[in-house]
Amino acid sequence: MNDTNPDERGGFETLALMSAQIENVKSLGYERMTEIQAKALPLVLDGKDVLGRAKTGSGKTAAFGLGLLEAIKPKNFKVQALVLCPTRELAEQVGKEIRRLAQGIPNVKLITLCGGKPIGPQKQSLQHGAHIVVGTPGRVLDHLRKRTLDLRSLAVLVLDEADRMLDMGFSEDMEAIVEQAPRQRQTLMFSATFPSSIARISRAMQTDPVSVTVDAEHAAGVIDQLFYEIKKNEREGTLLGLMEHYQPSSAVVFCQTKVQCAEVTDLLNNRRVEAVALHGDLDQRRRDLQLALFANGSTAVLVATDVAARGLDIKSLPMVINYELPRDPEVYVHRIGRTGRAGEQGIALSLFTEAEQQRVKAIEEYSGTPCLIDVPASLDRQPDFQLKAAMGTVQIEGGRKSKIRPGDLLGALTGDAGLQGSQIGKIDIQDHYAYVAIERGVIRAALDYFADGKVKGRSVRARRVS
Repeated sequence: MNDTNPDERGGFETLALMSAQIENVKSLGYERMTEIQAKALPLVLDGKDVLGRAKTGSGKTAAFGLGLLEAIKPKNFKVQALVLCPTRELAEQVGKEIRRLAQGIPNVKLITLCGGKPIGPQKQSLQHGAHIVVGTPGRVLDHLRKRTLDLRSLAVLVLDEADRMLDMGFSEDMEAIVEQAPRQRQTLMFSATFPSSIARISRAMQTDPVSVTVDAEHAAGVIDQLFYEIKKNEREGTLLGLMEHYQPSSAVVFCQTKVQCAEVTDLLNNRRVEAVALHGDLDQRRRDLQLALFANGSTAVLVATDVAARGLDIKSLPMVINYELPRDPEVYVHRIGRTGRAGEQGIALSLFTEAEQQRVKAIEEYSGTPCLIDVPASLDRQPDFQLKAAMGTVQIEGGRKSKIRPGDLLGALTGDAGLQGSQIGKIDIQDHYAYVAIERGVIRAALDYFADGKVKGRSVRARRVS
């Protein structure tokens, strides 16, 4: 294992990267390497197979992204790198990040292959060739079986969030994909947890892998953790009490099941706490919308199951609430790791009943520290509290396939529409539509503009979705 001291991490100029890449990462705001980057990147660049344990938000995408880009030969217009991800959301997030990292290398083409989208346009894109494919196992395997994807030139295979791919039943698909990849390749596997199934699949797919582990726990004091012991019938009231007592600007509430997720969302909305649900029963377009609304600040609370929230990357999240504790303490650590990022303080609050005390004990044993336990009666309640997001979202019918870029929409809104740049939030461009976060007080002005105005010389249809 590479025992790089995180306090001695240097800049990317210490690595064997192309000079253009070093300049590009600097321009993107990368200064010092994160711990996973400092430990994994030298091994990746040396051509080693790597088995890395790192949580969401640790910088692992750059760790494997920069490595695979060094292996790409742009003049060879064949698929040379494949990144498999458990969900479409994560695949698109990884694809966007690798595209940013590839800006310093001319003529590198990346294609995203995910389910939930028509396969025809993907076939057409593959016919024109690509160097990098990022996708979900099911859709990648579909293309391999239809012979629209050829992996004979593959040099680097990445399995991102491998534990979740196994949890979601992709084991057979992953094995079938690997069977069509060259034996002589570099295989990089990243996982938030290391269950025995990860060791098995590593043995089957990797050659003499080097293990790299980044501690799952946060630095002491970054996340305030508090557990509330409740009676079975107090769960709903305590959740409302936590909202009224702490009054977060935003939060993620984790549930165990889809049904529980839907019930909690209804509960919060009925009590004037704006919330949306994210679970497996939603169709892909609805999932995209719910994620976009929370990521751009247009809804205050996201109520999610673990699988649905995989790949969720919110830079500033003040609070995580475990409506019910998971059975696996590693899942608990992964959940709360979404708060307390980027030097900010986070709060993780958890509800448990007497029957669930063993889950608390498992977390204590895993972390090596006692859990702080309180009771709902300690909460100061403010029944008139309500939580609404400051932003709203407008959906534009037209996206990446229509050659619409974020700058086009920003230019139209701050130009003829007369909005201030500070009134416009995150702009998320999808293949066929775009989401624009806009301060709620000026959404009507934006919609009035789109009713008659143009983007890139073309009329577009727009509607408010939050």
